[in-house]
Amino acid sequence: MVHIAFAHGAGAGHDSDFMRNISRLLEDKGYIVQRVTFPYWQKVQQTGKKRPPDRAAILDQHFIDVVQQRRDDTQPLFVMGKSMGARVAARTAKTLNAQGMIGLGFPFHPPGKQERHRIDDLACAEVPSLIIQGSRDPFGNASWVTSQTLPKFASVHWVDAANHDLVAPKRTGVSPEAGWQQVVAMIDQFIQERIN
Repeated sequence: MVHIAFAHGAGAGHDSDFMRNISRLLEDKGYIVQRVTFPYWQKVQQTGKKRPPDRAAILDQHFIDVVQQRRDDTQPLFVMGKSMGARVAARTAKTLNAQGMIGLGFPFHPPGKQERHRIDDLACAEVPSLIIQGSRDPFGNASWVTSQTLPKFASVHWVDAANHDLVAPKRTGVSPEAGWQQVVAMIDQFIQERIN
């Protein structure tokens, strides 16, 4: 059994439609998916009030601690995150001795602020890394990302016409469910290539 530790993004927690559906589809394929909820989001759940994410050091340490508590050393570990969670997964992959890192909608830069890129976060991973990115993602679209020098261990796979949520617009005729299945197929292939 493969253990996937899955970190949520800044504006939606572990119970978002995206997190639930990606997790369910991966579990249907036999993976163990551990959705990690960060401390600030636990407070959002308790109070019902939005709040900003914790500092990077707190996010990273929480992710490491929670994953280590549940970890079975006989199972291959992959770390995965959506948006902000992908940055956390990249920064903690080496410490956790993960076999791979998966970033879903990696926030390469804030929208409209390409000069403030976060490629350094991705470079921290130092393990085989799969980035699944919407080609129209304002946090790093196809034209910008393909013009950058990314770490050699990272590969980017594109969801055509999709935004940061990895869902293609309705005009394409691709439903969110079909898009999520496409994403999970990419994740499955990446993991199987690493463990077989």
